[in-house]
Amino acid sequence: MADVILPKTISVFREGYSLARLKADTLAGLTVAIVALPLSMAIAIASGVTPDRGLYTAIIGGFIVSLLGGSRHQIGGPAGAFIVLVSMTVTTHGIEGLLLATAMAGVMLIACGLLRLGDYIKFIPYPVTVGFTAGIAVIIFASQIGELLGLTFTEGEPGPLAEKLGAIANALPSVSPAAAGLAGLTIAIILVLRRYRPSWPGLLIAVITASAIAAALQLPVATIGSKFGGIPSGLPLPALPNVTPELAIAVLPDAIAFALLGAIESLLSAVVADGMTGRRHRSNTELVAQGTANIASALFGGICVTGTIARTATNVRAGATSPVSGMLHSAFLLGFMLVAAPLAAFIPLAALAGVLAVVSWNMVEKSAIAALVRSSRGEALILGVTFLLVVFRDLTEGIVVGFSLAALQFIHHMSKSIRVTAEGPEKPLDATDADTVTYRLDGAFFFGAVAAAGAVLDRIGDDHRNLVLDCTGIQFVDTSGVNLLTSVIRKAVRQGVEVYLVTDRPELKTMLQHHEAPEHGLTFVRTMGEAREALARREAAHNP
Repeated sequence: MADVILPKTISVFREGYSLARLKADTLAGLTVAIVALPLSMAIAIASGVTPDRGLYTAIIGGFIVSLLGGSRHQIGGPAGAFIVLVSMTVTTHGIEGLLLATAMAGVMLIACGLLRLGDYIKFIPYPVTVGFTAGIAVIIFASQIGELLGLTFTEGEPGPLAEKLGAIANALPSVSPAAAGLAGLTIAIILVLRRYRPSWPGLLIAVITASAIAAALQLPVATIGSKFGGIPSGLPLPALPNVTPELAIAVLPDAIAFALLGAIESLLSAVVADGMTGRRHRSNTELVAQGTANIASALFGGICVTGTIARTATNVRAGATSPVSGMLHSAFLLGFMLVAAPLAAFIPLAALAGVLAVVSWNMVEKSAIAALVRSSRGEALILGVTFLLVVFRDLTEGIVVGFSLAALQFIHHMSKSIRVTAEGPEKPLDATDADTVTYRLDGAFFFGAVAAAGAVLDRIGDDHRNLVLDCTGIQFVDTSGVNLLTSVIRKAVRQGVEVYLVTDRPELKTMLQHHEAPEHGLTFVRTMGEAREALARREAAHNP
């Protein structure tokens, strides 16, 4: 259990933590905080909540993720992947329902970590992750078109994508040139700085520039102040969400979706950090930390917390050496909130929409999509189905169906890997023994392969005295494979054939015994050499 709950922070300080490392972590934490400041507010607004809740999530949740997590470089906070789910939950169940679902998801994540399920969650197929990430990016961008263009919706902006696109088309005559210009300027600044000054905080510079222009020219655009009244200059006191049995049952599907997506997103982010640093994270420890962070975030009025790939990568590139950088990132965000909260009222919503437009574009893994389409039609199909279901149906449904298709494709490929080869008469003695036949089994002998293997093994006749089943090439066997082997052995023994099963795996012998393979007429040997010796002794007994 210690390896599940022991955070990376402890191992870092056991190694010895120097002043030089503190300086590096401080700089990295400040860099990430500058990136996270506008992004946290933008994600919160897009999720249908006030911008301060995004900051609470990054401050409280981000601190706990770094303090208790299983990755040295993971940065926690609100993530674009949750925008759709959070927005739907708020619309259906209100803020109290969202907070309760977030806390319930936290409990589920802790349970997953304690049950060591983190190793299995990482097995989500690559085409599925690429497909649902691209689908989420499309939905995020579509949700920001209204703010990007300053549109006015007479009956409110609908949720489903098809209806949203229709409403956007009807609202196009209400385009605000000022809002569209600020959004375009924000996007242009981010892209130019990324191209020519990648070390500069492009997101923050773009938002500050757009805010300054909007305030100086008194442009008629919606701002955080005009829509939300600004943000508070500090954290609220922790409070339990409204917990009732009826509300808990109602938000249970949302909580499950939060936990599933949070686990996938956080572990993917940790894997990215591992690839950049050469280290290895503890999956189950990370899940426990993510769960604790979500519970704490809900207590302070925040939204869902997960590991964020972009901010984690920024943390690594900025020179972070330990989880201290993530904790300092949260401390810097709190400092910004305490000092500069009044200035946030001047931020145009169009500028934050521009930030999310760039984020959604970056979420689409263009090179990965191209590679999958070129390399495999099957995986391209999985990618496409996952993408379409996420965009037009539901995120969870997209993941489940995509995973199921990938599993079926894997079973299909593995079923072709089994080979049953009839090697002809053995030669245990100097003379040819035409009464002995050998079959060699290679590959994964599981339920998907029993049909192909059975078509060969069922042809075994009774025109020989000895049957050798060479199972040394079996890489994996399940109960379906063992059941087929047992049937073949029983059939041969009933016909008076002596069966020699060659295997060096004790578990195969045990499984056959559990399936009540015949005790008489079946001999287990470890190698083909032992089989030849046993055949020689049997031949000598028949021909004294």
